[in-house]
Amino acid sequence: MPKVNPKIETFARIKVIGVGGGGTNAVNHMIDADVSGVEFIAVNTDTQDLHHSDADKKIHIGKNLTKGLGSGMNPDIGRSAAEETKAEIVEAIKGADMVFVAAGMGGGTGTGASPVIARIAKEQGILTIGVATKPFLFEGQQRRQIADTGIEELEKEVDALVTIPNDRLLAIAGDDMSFKDAFKISDDILKQAVEGISELITTPGIINIDYADIQTILSDTGSAFMGIGRATGEGRAKNAAVEAINSPLLDIAVDGAKGVLFAISGGDDLTMSEVNEIASIITESIDNSARVIFGTIRDEKLKKGEIKVTVIATGFTGGATKKPTFSVFSKDESITDEKPVKNDKKKEKEEIEEIDDTEEDSDDWSAVPAFLRRGKK
Repeated sequence: MPKVNPKIETFARIKVIGVGGGGTNAVNHMIDADVSGVEFIAVNTDTQDLHHSDADKKIHIGKNLTKGLGSGMNPDIGRSAAEETKAEIVEAIKGADMVFVAAGMGGGTGTGASPVIARIAKEQGILTIGVATKPFLFEGQQRRQIADTGIEELEKEVDALVTIPNDRLLAIAGDDMSFKDAFKISDDILKQAVEGISELITTPGIINIDYADIQTILSDTGSAFMGIGRATGEGRAKNAAVEAINSPLLDIAVDGAKGVLFAISGGDDLTMSEVNEIASIITESIDNSARVIFGTIRDEKLKKGEIKVTVIATGFTGGATKKPTFSVFSKDESITDEKPVKNDKKKEKEEIEEIDDTEEDSDDWSAVPAFLRRGKK
């Protein structure tokens, strides 16, 4: 992890709540990956599942209602269980500035309890982000209908919602990938979202991004897009930007977003022409009138010669654009490996106009588009 600014970390307290079996699995994945700067909370009606959680705090909801035996794919039970345990939930999230509510949709606890928990967080004035997975097609029509209803309910209660259809795992999973490893990819989207946002808040930047910037982009915005791209070598700026705005697992595309925050992380070799190229690629993909917040971070923990681009997009008026089939990941790549995107781009991305970086001075602010020029904090 990059060096953390302790004052900002103290101010912006982030808590991640895993709800139900899918949510607690995602939390365990993040803990195993050593994601720092956040507090983890596991919430479930199933006491056996809670017992296997590594979260900092565990909340058994609906003790009187379910007797610790789960909700049996009944969202009404999950909803009632969360309401029954409201006081404990309020106490657990006390003092948080931002809460992520993670759940797998289609079952009883995640589907029913997550909107209640999100509502409780919002009532406390906490910036609340939902991250939900949709079931596989083979799991049946009934489970998909339950999931769709749950996602609609969750979106009403959160500031922003990132949705991950599990069927998209099939687009990037190789033939030899195990079922367990495929689900780890889905869990990794949550990890990237939480880790990406927490690093933006807690890591000092050359052009800084703080909690207020995150709040501006995410507050009461509905569907959200979150993407991270990494690249090294020739064309690294373009490759990282394209990867960041084309996550194959997310349910929406970045096109038409009204609010965008993006951060560019690199070493001392990051040039102004590369910043300009990344900014141009991202802003070409969004609404012309979009509010853009931009930052740069000198991250000594990146690999030598590596650039990382983090994009958060919201404000999809009239419904978010559904994700196209195009993917920058080949089937033999895993998101969890965080490999740089390959140079074999699809035709659509070849049409992106290259930025001429010849005779550019890496310290010349005139290389940055006018809307991105702002004073350092």
